[in-house]
Amino acid sequence: MVDIHSHILPGVDDGAQDIAESIKMAKAAVEQGIHTIVATPHHLNNRYENHKKTIIDRVAELNLIFEQEQIDLQVFPGQETRIYGELLEGYELGEILPINQTQYVLIEFSSNHVPQYTEKLFYEMQVRGLIPIIVHPERNQQLIEQPDVLYKLVKNGALSQITAASVHGAFGKKIKKFSQQLIEANLTHFIASDAHNTTSRSFRMREAYGMIQAKYGSEMVYLFKENAALAIEGKYVYKEPPERIKKKKIFNLF
Repeated sequence: MVDIHSHILPGVDDGAQDIAESIKMAKAAVEQGIHTIVATPHHLNNRYENHKKTIIDRVAELNLIFEQEQIDLQVFPGQETRIYGELLEGYELGEILPINQTQYVLIEFSSNHVPQYTEKLFYEMQVRGLIPIIVHPERNQQLIEQPDVLYKLVKNGALSQITAASVHGAFGKKIKKFSQQLIEANLTHFIASDAHNTTSRSFRMREAYGMIQAKYGSEMVYLFKENAALAIEGKYVYKEPPERIKKKKIFNLF
C-alpha cells in the first residue's frame, strides 16, 4: 500500500516532533500494510516553510535511519502546500515540491474557504504540466456547503484526496457522509492518511479501505490503491467522469 500524504518527517511541522516519533510512525505504517509513504510537510501553513531541497535532504536522512532500524518502509519526498497566488513563481524558484518530483502537487485550502483565484491558478498549473491534488476537501466548509465548487475544479482537471480517518468516521458523521458522497460522485481519486502521529492523527488506512470494500467493493479499493502507486511514478491515474452532488439540505461542520 502507498500513502501519498503524511507528516512523518521529524521536527519540521505539526507532525512527528523528533526521530523517535518518526520511527514510531513508521512502524505503525508498516503494521497497516503501508510499504511506501510520501513525506509531505506543510509549506506556508501556520508559518511553516519547508522548501524543496530541504525536504529532499531530510527524506534521504530518514530513509537511512529506517534502513538502520530495519523498518521496511520507503519514504519519498513531497510537500503539502497551502494555496497562494504566487505558487507557480514558487515552483520556478525551486520552493514547491510535487510528489516524488512528479507532476502531482498536493494543494491545501484553509478549513473554510476556497480562494476565488483557484480556478485560474489550477488552469495555469496544468498549462505548465502540473496537476493539482486538493487534499482533504471533505473537511473544507465551503466545499461541504457548495460541492459544485469542487465539481467544477475536478471537471477541469484537478484531482482530490480524502483522508482515511474521514472515511472511517474519526472527524464525525457529517464529514464521513460527505466523504462517501465524494467517492460516489467520482470527485476524489486518492485515499491517504495525512498521519501526524500514532495517537490522535494516526494512519487508519486499513480501516478506511475495509469500509470502502464493504460499501463499494473491490474495484473501488483497487482504483484508490492503484492511483497512489501510479502517482508516485508520475503516471496517469484512473479517473471516472465526475458527477454533481445533489444535496437535500446544506449542513455545517459545527
